[in-house]
Amino acid sequence: MSEHREREHRKREDRECGAYRERRALIGRGAAVWTRTAGTGPQRVLPDGCTDLIWSEAGPDGELLVAGPDTRARLAPGPPGTRAVGLRFAPGQGPAVLGVPAHELRDQLVPLAALWPGAEVRRLAERIAEAERIADAERIADAERTAARQAVQGRLLEDAALGRLRTAEPPDPVLAAIVAGVSRGTGVAGIAASVGLGERQLHRRSLAAFGYGAKTLGRVLRLNRALDLARTGVPFAAVAATAGYADQAHLAREVRTLTGVPLGRLLQGSGG
Repeated sequence: MSEHREREHRKREDRECGAYRERRALIGRGAAVWTRTAGTGPQRVLPDGCTDLIWSEAGPDGELLVAGPDTRARLAPGPPGTRAVGLRFAPGQGPAVLGVPAHELRDQLVPLAALWPGAEVRRLAERIAEAERIADAERIADAERTAARQAVQGRLLEDAALGRLRTAEPPDPVLAAIVAGVSRGTGVAGIAASVGLGERQLHRRSLAAFGYGAKTLGRVLRLNRALDLARTGVPFAAVAATAGYADQAHLAREVRTLTGVPLGRLLQGSGG
């Protein structure tokens, strides 16, 4: 996957309100392992067409969660200092691991125990908790201890996903064609024709894989392309033209609709 495509699939958060890091995941296809420590301000998570498997340290014992594909920005839960580690699946990749169609998780944050057998979830949680205890016992600086703990937690999430992918059906080649088509700005009818499906069939496949139809997926991916450009200092008018918006006003409307705040405010990291 190209660097540009990888940037399109990043989780969009207000970095100024907390510490956020990510790396490529072993499961490939643009998936990533990320870590976040909540800051004092709102933790705004922007839609990106992805689902996430998350270990959150909120609460006394921590919790395994699944964040479904968002259609609008949401605020991540947890008080300041709350740490979380997540495995973000590439668009269309999550259902094979999680075992449910993506549209059943749209705009939701649910316990992993609602999707996987309880025993499997408990084993994973116990392994993560053990990794925490081992890291906490190390006589190293707090920052190094946290980094070591989160690195192990991320690998455990990857291992769990890899185990499920080994027994899953091969990826549907149509999904990559849909993502490529909407990224180029191809209309739904054109994408459907290119993959040999009717528009209704394409919509059903898109709902199951991405959580929403191809048109909405295109809007979300276009938003993330625009934000990538804007964060590098490209003027907003040029961002609109390059990312595929009709004009700067169209860009402004879409950003406000999908994120809840104006583009300038979003880039400043005010978040709330």
